[in-house]
Amino acid sequence: MVLSWNLQHLLCFAYYTGENSVEVKTEADSNDITEHPHDDKPRLYRYLCTVCDKRFTRRMGLNERKLATHSAVISYSCTQCQKRFSTQRCLKTHMNVHSSKYNCTESGKNFSSRRMLTVHSRCHSGEKAFECSVCSKRFTQAGSLVRHSRIHSGDKPYKCHVCDKAFSESGNLNTHIRVHTGDKPYKCHMCDKAFSKSGNLNAHMRVHTGVKPYKCSLCNKSFSHSSHLQRHKRHMHSNRRPYHCPYCGKLFVTEGELKCHVRIHTGAKPYSCRHCSECFGRLDQLKTHLMKSHNEGTWFTCEICEKTFISSRNLQCHSIRHSSVKPYVCSECPNRFYTDSELKSHHRVHSEYKQFCCFLCDKSFKYKDSVVQHFKRCSVVRGFAEKLIF
Repeated sequence: MVLSWNLQHLLCFAYYTGENSVEVKTEADSNDITEHPHDDKPRLYRYLCTVCDKRFTRRMGLNERKLATHSAVISYSCTQCQKRFSTQRCLKTHMNVHSSKYNCTESGKNFSSRRMLTVHSRCHSGEKAFECSVCSKRFTQAGSLVRHSRIHSGDKPYKCHVCDKAFSESGNLNTHIRVHTGDKPYKCHMCDKAFSKSGNLNAHMRVHTGVKPYKCSLCNKSFSHSSHLQRHKRHMHSNRRPYHCPYCGKLFVTEGELKCHVRIHTGAKPYSCRHCSECFGRLDQLKTHLMKSHNEGTWFTCEICEKTFISSRNLQCHSIRHSSVKPYVCSECPNRFYTDSELKSHHRVHSEYKQFCCFLCDKSFKYKDSVVQHFKRCSVVRGFAEKLIF
């Protein structure tokens, strides 16, 4: 018989302390601990962290939480994977991952504790003992159910003390805090580039290994990031551009691209340098500024001409031109191109599609330069020139 727990059972279990129980509260920046009288009856989850409201059965667990989650001190590093920990005990537990002490015989994966192995084994057995009382979705872990419940409640208990942004998971808050501290604990051993997330480091390593696991099912082109594949499909295999600029009429595939473009007209500069007062409209402009003015970041250098670039993608596009190979061929004429963006731009010669539209008079154009020149003249004629920023 499989024991089934819903969220209500879990909350009752997790937060029951009983009358006269011990309750310990601690602030992230204080070592003061307050205890209250209690009887000799065994109690559950008696130690409360007032920063994130998480409870613990032992004071050691509370102290480790304080160090690991609410402290910037990370002094213990794994010699095998460079992952860092706030306590020696956490590092010792982590080292089991690099041994076969807790090994899954079905998948071959190693885990840091018997509990983690037990949780993982449910993936193979299909056991999901924890059920959501709202949508009946089931989970293998109690913590997964608690996190899922916040989708329904909208609860975001983890708040940033710098900007008050709130998160539903403590891990997301920890990652966000690095935006303010500038901490980038995950370093590439091949180029010394650093990242704030381990996932970003793993993705970056594909720049050096050349691995491209994400393949387009329509044209067989491969990508190193899943997001790059999705962007490729939207731009190359779809004509839908539902987002249009209210200033110049240009159409965009995504809302994010439109927001970035609109800043050209509004003059908004949301990306500010933490070293000086400079502000920028695009993130890549900020990165370029940090490299040129404050020597922060890693340049990518061409081995042939020693020209430098702020991203590996820009270097790859540049390197193609040294090979004299033009892999992108127009299906309408013999012209060949170095990049897919050049081919895409060329396709307009053969197409009657006009993606640029003047919102003042609804006249359409094939090319951006054409609509910009027209828009300047049209705005003067219609009396809008003084209200717009070009």
